[in-house]
Amino acid sequence: MSDKNSISIVIADDHPLFRKGLREVIEAEKHLRIMGEAGDGEAAVQLIGEHKPEVAVLDIDMPRLNGLDVCERVLTPSSTVGVIILTMYDDEALFERAMHLGVKGYVLKDSAADDIVQGIEMVARKGYFISPSLTGHVMRDSPLRSSGDDRLGLLQLTPAERRILNMIATEMTSAQIADELHISPRTVEHHRSNIIGKLGLSGQYALVRFALQHKDSL
Repeated sequence: MSDKNSISIVIADDHPLFRKGLREVIEAEKHLRIMGEAGDGEAAVQLIGEHKPEVAVLDIDMPRLNGLDVCERVLTPSSTVGVIILTMYDDEALFERAMHLGVKGYVLKDSAADDIVQGIEMVARKGYFISPSLTGHVMRDSPLRSSGDDRLGLLQLTPAERRILNMIATEMTSAQIADELHISPRTVEHHRSNIIGKLGLSGQYALVRFALQHKDSL
């Protein structure tokens, strides 16, 4: 890459208008660089092989090869690309297959405009990202599940929220978390608010107290 601080991306979707909108959202962030875009799965495989991006954003429904078929081609043991799947479907079977193939991100198209930038940032850092709008059953077999989640309500949290909660448990401030994850402090505060709501917490220091009390389960 010409800029060591940027994230290289390939996007593939067979709907030109959706692809254009996705590109506009991504390119609004100066640290994200789209290396190429494709309208079908075979072209996506070719682009990924040619550009070796850090992140590939793939529609699950494409001609020639669908998004999961592309994953079977490109997610080899030596591959360094992190894949985000775009889907219209909140479908447990598709989610499970994607996780089996090594997909790191799973984003609903309806919320892609809100989720894709954070998803790219998380996946580029070798983390996981699942759209917050996905229902709880999709998270049941997430690689981030641990014992005690059902009791504590942690299955409601997205991978991004889990990671931030872990950081809170190490007594990092919002500013420190933002710096570590390369996101804005406002985004961190948004996540903190979501975590508080999902866990049913109240009080000024309730989130920090919860994180410290349960850090061995996070």
